[in-house]
Amino acid sequence: MSAEIQFIRGTDEEVIPDVRLTRAKDGSSGRAMFYFDNPKIMQEGKLNIMGMYMLDEEGEMSTMDVNAKFVNGKPKAVEANYDIKSEQDWDRFMRFMNRYAESHGLGFSKA
Repeated sequence: MSAEIQFIRGTDEEVIPDVRLTRAKDGSSGRAMFYFDNPKIMQEGKLNIMGMYMLDEEGEMSTMDVNAKFVNGKPKAVEANYDIKSEQDWDRFMRFMNRYAESHGLGFSKA
């Protein structure tokens, strides 16, 4: 199974997000900030986003901290934040991101 991101269950988002990570110095918490520029869900006019679901072979992670961005009244982007609350959560999130990157031909770079 590949790793996928969905805003509506059963519909994979095809637009690849820009993802930025922050992490506490002690590794106890962090945040992943996703930015989808003109995602497929908006191109299709589906604005009933309830959350963001990250699916892979280990299961599902989700966040309800999702916001649509509009420019001149037209849908432009989706921003989502995923809070990481422990080292175990961080490890799980990184396994997902590695699978997501691999299944979508992406790379990773540190700032």
